[in-house]
Amino acid sequence: MKILSATILFYLTHFFCTAQVFTSKNYPKNYFKWPVGAAVGIVANFGELRPNHYHMGLDCRTDQKENVPVYAAADGYIAKVKIEPYGFGRCIYINHPNGLTTLYAHLNTFEPALEKYVTQQQYNLQQWKVFLDIPANLFKVKQGDYIAASGNTGGSQGPHTHFEIRDTKSDKCLNGLMFGLPIPDKVPPEIIRLAVYDRTISTYGQSPKLYSLKKVNGIYSVVGGNITASSNKVSFALTMQDKNSLSSNPNGVYAAAVFDNEKLISRFELDSISYAETRYFNAHIDYKTRASGGPWLQYLSPLPGYENLIYKTDNNKGVLVFSDSEKHIINIIVVDANGNQSKLNFEIMPSKTLSVKKEIISSQKFLPNYLNIFEKAKVKFYMPENALYDTVNFVYKELPSADGKNIFQLMNATIPVQTYFPVSIKENFAVEDTGKIVMERFYGSKKDFAKAQYNNGWYTASFREFGNFQLMVDRTPPTILPVGFRDGMNAAGLKRILFQIKDNTEDIVNFTALLDGKWLRFSNDKGINFIYNFDDKCEPGKHELKISATDQVGNLSERTYKFIR
Repeated sequence: MKILSATILFYLTHFFCTAQVFTSKNYPKNYFKWPVGAAVGIVANFGELRPNHYHMGLDCRTDQKENVPVYAAADGYIAKVKIEPYGFGRCIYINHPNGLTTLYAHLNTFEPALEKYVTQQQYNLQQWKVFLDIPANLFKVKQGDYIAASGNTGGSQGPHTHFEIRDTKSDKCLNGLMFGLPIPDKVPPEIIRLAVYDRTISTYGQSPKLYSLKKVNGIYSVVGGNITASSNKVSFALTMQDKNSLSSNPNGVYAAAVFDNEKLISRFELDSISYAETRYFNAHIDYKTRASGGPWLQYLSPLPGYENLIYKTDNNKGVLVFSDSEKHIINIIVVDANGNQSKLNFEIMPSKTLSVKKEIISSQKFLPNYLNIFEKAKVKFYMPENALYDTVNFVYKELPSADGKNIFQLMNATIPVQTYFPVSIKENFAVEDTGKIVMERFYGSKKDFAKAQYNNGWYTASFREFGNFQLMVDRTPPTILPVGFRDGMNAAGLKRILFQIKDNTEDIVNFTALLDGKWLRFSNDKGINFIYNFDDKCEPGKHELKISATDQVGNLSERTYKFIR
């Protein structure tokens, strides 16, 4: 009876007082207006899991349409405009007097005065891709002012508006659902599965033990009862998701905390993260399991090489250490940004005969928080101190190639890397080809290419993923393919001119269009199609359009077209 009472008291003091567990936020409520002229709703929230990064804002619904009006969320001034083929696409930053910045991305046209200003800057710089700092007194806005039409530009895969709230000074993205925006949410997060890790060895040297869960009377527990650990040091991860009252779309959770025998040992909160930090996402999830086709698993305690961003832990870094053979009561709470919470309770105890896990030991072990160097006769590289999140038993192979050039397998792409690292390969090429050497990294169906720099017999390029590496000579210029446009045509009936530019190493470093000798702005949304929409830059009459495209090693293609408008 005493045990039951203690358990109930624990629930009351710990689970229902989450304000004492998680950091109190003093974000202004009702300061920001909903930024889109469509039914209120989101398709993604802050912290949702994405490849190599957290989702850093709210994806606001636009009724599955483009050109829905987008409004200033509060008084301020337009401080920046970004236009890029991927990422945000066409994007506006507004600074507000309370020290916060709002961002609106994947837009189509800006409001007319801003659109005219940006166009003029692009022509002055002779660049379509721009990131413009705009004087503070030039475009002042009031809350609710029209600033742009929504779109599907950049990295967007469907019509919506990406909306962020940032701290202006630090440029850290804040959790937009904590500002009182009108998104009702009485739905607690869902906990789908539990994973247990042996922390006496690297997380990359094992597959976690997965446990199914059941929910009874609002509390999750482990199917099959209590857990026996095969190690005296363990940590946990969860598959979990959140929803809101307006949508069944699965989103990310806000926070989670782990208690061992009523003592808080670890917690994380997804808030206040910069784009410079978001790649540490790969240390917050079980990257190896996910990359191998498994589920998303979010660690409840940090890996050794994780920078101190979202976690707060005890002296054991959130790892459960068994100093006895007694059962430990584990309580986990998972919370969304509106305070809805779910609970998982289970008991775990060490096996009476703890087994010693045997890792496959390679000839070289790479450690987090250390400079790691690898050198062979024909390949070498080093990993900076902050490149790895956990210990890696390094695997190296030389693979045969059809053209006789060496292929080097450096680990595999199921092990994540935080920073770029330089890879050097020794090969003999003709002197005239020295400036045409590209290094290719491939693994599975994914390929990356980077121009290799020559130094004393070695060719070096930098990458941010492991895989297979080889050198190639690139003498192939980009291809320029007009779509619906040809030399000598009467273009009076066209609304635009479109070219598709492709290259064997994927990257087009420079695209230039000259109309009658003057620079002409072609957009390049999503990186393949280069489009000019006819405007006052092309007056009626005869014209000559010269197109040039250059790849990363300087191979050049040029085409000239004469047409009548």
